[in-house]
Amino acid sequence: MIRDSSTLQKGQILRVEINEVKDRLPQSILEIIRKEPTVELVGYKMVDGNEFGLVVKLKNGEINWFFEKELSETM
Repeated sequence: MIRDSSTLQKGQILRVEINEVKDRLPQSILEIIRKEPTVELVGYKMVDGNEFGLVVKLKNGEINWFFEKELSETM
């Protein structure tokens, strides 16, 4: 889980936490993430009044967004 996305940089590689997203994503995207859970940060999205979404590029080139709690930093 990412606690403070303000420290992240565009282009940074993150990991999707599959257990956090399996109930809300279509099966086709889940399959992509199961095969390769690392994604590239491309931007931010305001999703409600007090929370940001992180816009990422999946390995197949698709753009999607996730909440901070659905991603983690990689080393």
